[in-house]
Amino acid sequence: QLQASGGGLVQAGDSLRLSCAASGRTFSSYGVGWFRQALGKERDFVAAINWGGAEIYYADSVKARFTISRDNAKNTVYLQMNVLKPEDTALYYCAAVGPYRRGSMGFFSDPRSYAFWGQGTLVTVSS
Repeated sequence: QLQASGGGLVQAGDSLRLSCAASGRTFSSYGVGWFRQALGKERDFVAAINWGGAEIYYADSVKARFTISRDNAKNTVYLQMNVLKPEDTALYYCAAVGPYRRGSMGFFSDPRSYAFWGQGTLVTVSS
């Protein structure tokens, strides 16, 4: 079970850190992806990290601004979002794939790769 949190209302240029907390002792064997869905739009890939943390992928739109990381001791994956823009406004979801899956950008950026999804956390960036 995944629980996303950390969303909120911020101004352009601000930062937020989203958390994706998981229950279960096997979380460290799962890759985690972040996706977002703006109102009236499709769900888009944001970032992903594989089970060991050695593979990390970002959408071009967030590279150099967002950082994904994981703390397996806390069963949590983080998405640090800096220099937020109004176009980052969306419902952010985390999802898990595994166990011990290795892949590519194409694999981790495809929502169909993920078996488990958390509820979304809303990020609103005002201009």
